[in-house]
Amino acid sequence: MSAVTTYAQAPERGWLTPIGRRRWQNFKANRRGYWALWIFLLLFGLSLCAEFIANDRPIVASYKGELLFPVFVNYPEETFGGFLAETDFRSEFIRDEIEANGWMIWPPIRYSYQTVNSYIPHSAPTPPFWLMSKEERCAAYPQGADDPGCTLGNMNWLGTDDQARDVMARMIYGFRISVLFGLVLTIASAVIGVSAGAVQGYFGGWTDLLFQRFIEIWSSMPVLYILLIIAAILPPGFFILLGIMLLFSWVGFVGVVRAEFLRARNFEYVNAARALGVGNGTIMYRHLLPNAMVATLTFLPFILSGSITTLTSLDFLGFGMPPGSPSLGEMIAQGKSNLQAPWLGLTAFFAMSIMLSLLIFVGEATRDAFDPRKTFR
Repeated sequence: MSAVTTYAQAPERGWLTPIGRRRWQNFKANRRGYWALWIFLLLFGLSLCAEFIANDRPIVASYKGELLFPVFVNYPEETFGGFLAETDFRSEFIRDEIEANGWMIWPPIRYSYQTVNSYIPHSAPTPPFWLMSKEERCAAYPQGADDPGCTLGNMNWLGTDDQARDVMARMIYGFRISVLFGLVLTIASAVIGVSAGAVQGYFGGWTDLLFQRFIEIWSSMPVLYILLIIAAILPPGFFILLGIMLLFSWVGFVGVVRAEFLRARNFEYVNAARALGVGNGTIMYRHLLPNAMVATLTFLPFILSGSITTLTSLDFLGFGMPPGSPSLGEMIAQGKSNLQAPWLGLTAFFAMSIMLSLLIFVGEATRDAFDPRKTFR
């Protein structure tokens, strides 16, 4: 008689709970939202490496046996036999000097967001290089079409703006600023809004009443007018604009979190935790907050897209980032002022449309993933 030994199957381990894995599977089931997330992360990742994609400095250079990294270090012109000034790697003198004593590896686009192209064929703005013949786009170079500087790397892929700056480079840097601004604003707003909603819902009573009256008054203020007034008084800047918008953006999170805490604060497991002497902070953070965050997470992609749209609107009106900063809103404003150069407005329009569409698709997939009818089905 043979003995049959059975072994209990070990539970699957991972950093996701079973419910979390089910939600991730529901998210992946929405193919449009799933691939939109990866495309958005890819574009955002590329924008974080903007200095290696669009820059007026070489990524790496070798000069007289010494390895240089101009993209990270500001080398004085004295290094290459010049003066005590910042090196302009696009000048013919520096280019010939380095190529005669070494080599350079340039980014695909040899312009940064503030670089002015001195070799445009006519007054700015100029169209994309593929809309012009080689003779036209090389007309400003000393040797014309035969000039060694008139290469694909020195061309303006999407043309130039009204200050002869490369549109492609400004779009890449502007995309990065828009997403970073939206992410920081969304996360900060979520932290403040969730904290305020948790305090209101958990303690209730006079605490909830006073908070609610304050939020009602605060929400009734004309946000856009206040933003414009404050932005006109204070000097423009990334963190100043972030602080101004943060004054009002946190309110949208309060209602959802407050309702969840009001619903769950008298559940049996919460009363049992109180009876065991567990502190209010631990109950709020360990037991109630995870349930309240489900509804909050579904809002985040939509709040992010709204933050980016608000920044673009303020930049379009001239109350956003400092003058000269790469901005999609500023590019749209240039397109409005230069109707004879449609590539300015169209570039910013398509960049905004693609970015916001991807975020909306991700938001819809996130909403479906956290839908309890699908999670527990």
